[in-house]
Amino acid sequence: AVVPMASLDLGSLHLTGTASLAEELDKRLLIVLRDGKKILGTMRSFDQYANIVLEHAVERVIVGKCFSDVPLGLYVIRGENVVLLGQVDEAKDLITTQQLLRQVSVDEILEARAQAEEDRKLKANLSRHLSKTLAPLDLDS
Repeated sequence: AVVPMASLDLGSLHLTGTASLAEELDKRLLIVLRDGKKILGTMRSFDQYANIVLEHAVERVIVGKCFSDVPLGLYVIRGENVVLLGQVDEAKDLITTQQLLRQVSVDEILEARAQAEEDRKLKANLSRHLSKTLAPLDLDS
């Protein structure tokens, strides 16, 4: 018997691998990339390599208690860069963006991210320098 596509329940098929991405078509997703970026958008397409096309994509940048959504538009993500993806719970997203975090302008968040990265590098360099210059403690004496 041929089942019309309109009545096909993809969730009941228990698909594996990239085929399971079919369940996420036309859904708003949060995708975490290997470099730590968080991308939100509506999934419009994917292929056998798990490359994903998002519509109305934004990069959500969070620094401390501030955030901003940097517009990306139509966005293609190479499958090998995806660490995690899942549907966005709109109610929880509203709580996060309206109560837990404070929205700032794109310019402000990009400046804050650059400053945070500079602070992280300075701290790492200082830590590396201190570990080289300080003699190990002799705990046996």
